[in-house]
Amino acid sequence: MAVRLLIVEDQPVVRSGLETLLKDAEIVAIEAAATVAEAIAMAARSQADVVLLDVRLADGDGLAALARIKADRPELPVLIYTGHENPAYAARAVALGAAGYLLKGASKDELVSAIRRAADGESLWTDGELRRVTSALAAPRATPDLEVPLTRREAQVLAHLVEGHTNQRIADELAVSYETVKEHVQNVLKKIGVNDRTQAAVWAVRSGLRI
Repeated sequence: MAVRLLIVEDQPVVRSGLETLLKDAEIVAIEAAATVAEAIAMAARSQADVVLLDVRLADGDGLAALARIKADRPELPVLIYTGHENPAYAARAVALGAAGYLLKGASKDELVSAIRRAADGESLWTDGELRRVTSALAAPRATPDLEVPLTRREAQVLAHLVEGHTNQRIADELAVSYETVKEHVQNVLKKIGVNDRTQAAVWAVRSGLRI
């Protein structure tokens, strides 16, 4: 029986290539979305067996779409398919309930296998991938009544950490020095009680922090 797929990808050439690539594997792309808004709306009513979701979309963060899709349809498997090999993204994907995290450099056989396994309800996270994010998922989570006293700048830095940005990119985006960013990062980690950037990103997501 063919697997029905909802592709969420903002590059038309990539979408078309996926549809062609998967057709002879009995995986049928029944719908395609290019934006976060389209992905959320389509997934809510879709008859797809699996959602194949890119991290970067035309109107924003694909992982934000993941959060909404899993909130609306917790039983619908969502497989992250991205060109970004980023531990913070992978940790967020685990925390938000993705079935797996597949890079766009994967072979056709790997892609087909991942989609079919996700459709069967399997988790695709390998032991190695889980080891990378276990400490982040085990990081202390703020209680609902706890207000972390982040300054406005620290909150901005945390928002960039959630996106997996480097210190240099954060410095460039905020028009501050690299050393200033390092200091802000250390302050953020200390205030929220985690040990590294990945833990900080997952803490923010799991705590429902609005930045």
